Amino acid sequence: MIKNRVKELRARFHFTQGELADKVGVTRQTIVALEKGSYIPSLLLAMNISEVFELPIGEIFMKEEK
Repeated sequence: MIKNRVKELRARFHFTQGELADKVGVTRQTIVALEKGSYIPSLLLAMNISEVFELPIGEIFMKEEK
């Protein structure tokens, strides 16, 4: 399973879910699902999100330990 810091980072950057969705080319519902942990992003989406937040992918998405 993969966990992420998208919600935390989105709040820090003062983006709404819709604004982040527009910046990375997905729907707001995709961002909602990503933040809830019910959606695992494609590599391209993860790269786009890392570009928006100007952070390495590994600082946004991490493998959840069992």
